[in-house]
Amino acid sequence: MQHPNRHVILLGATGTIGLATCAQLLADGYRVTCLTRSPRELPQGARQSTVDFNDPAAVRRAIAVLGGDAILSCMASRSGRARDAWAVDYRAHLHVLEAAKACGIGQFVLLSAICVQKPLLEFQRAKLAFETALQASALDWSIVRPTAFFKSLSGQVKRVQSGKPFLIFGDGSLTACKPISDRDLARYLTGCLSAPERARRILPIGGPGPAMTPREQGQMLFDLIGQPARFRRVPVALIDGIIAGLSMFGRLSPNLRDKAEFARIGRYYATESMLVWDAEQQRYDAEATPEFGTDRLQAHYAALIRGEAEALLGEHAMF
Repeated sequence: MQHPNRHVILLGATGTIGLATCAQLLADGYRVTCLTRSPRELPQGARQSTVDFNDPAAVRRAIAVLGGDAILSCMASRSGRARDAWAVDYRAHLHVLEAAKACGIGQFVLLSAICVQKPLLEFQRAKLAFETALQASALDWSIVRPTAFFKSLSGQVKRVQSGKPFLIFGDGSLTACKPISDRDLARYLTGCLSAPERARRILPIGGPGPAMTPREQGQMLFDLIGQPARFRRVPVALIDGIIAGLSMFGRLSPNLRDKAEFARIGRYYATESMLVWDAEQQRYDAEATPEFGTDRLQAHYAALIRGEAEALLGEHAMF
């Protein structure tokens, strides 16, 4: 479906998912303006406007000038630090929401995260706080909560290629997810703009199943490079000890406090599945986790091994 007259303001266009979403919006015929913190190279055809997201008046002026029909946000804090999460995941988004309401923009599609179902971390609380504000607005909102990204599951490819064992927490079956590619997630996000049935709904979404454990991901990697599988177990208790030590000394050092939060994030992903949480049964439910798209993690791993793709982990790298 073409949308030559609809103008979408895209946030977070400089990240991998944002870039994929920008390209998909353009391919679908939308007019796209990327609201960014600083000038960046973007897909051909996208306009760009810079703004200080910390300044609500500046955000309102920028959006008033742009005059979009919808906001689509892939913007997120990158470090996991509490101050960054509240500045970006909550306050920056809130400034955009207030500006959208003041300027008569009627639709807001938000890329959130499935892990906010069990909020134990500051970035999850910040995301939930904005989700709450968005749901209370009169806009047609859609909140998309994806499962694990291909990028976040690619940190050990080079490690395995170099002959090292694949690291797993516990026995490697503590968690599971339905990985989704940037391309498929971008298609789902842009689809929300023209799907009335997705309006005013929280939308968990995964890639094509079945759900996979870390041990299964490791086995897949070894199969692709033609080597016998080798795993090294990391006790969850080891992470707990690191968190305890960093938390104790973090009372005196902001740097160590940030490291403690990063360790807590690592523990969360080591012990919590990225699937729909069944609060009544107190368990993660793979069958209840919707699937979308066609891209498979195996094909992504194969492309990384051949050098045809790159895993841009940035501050998300753990191994």
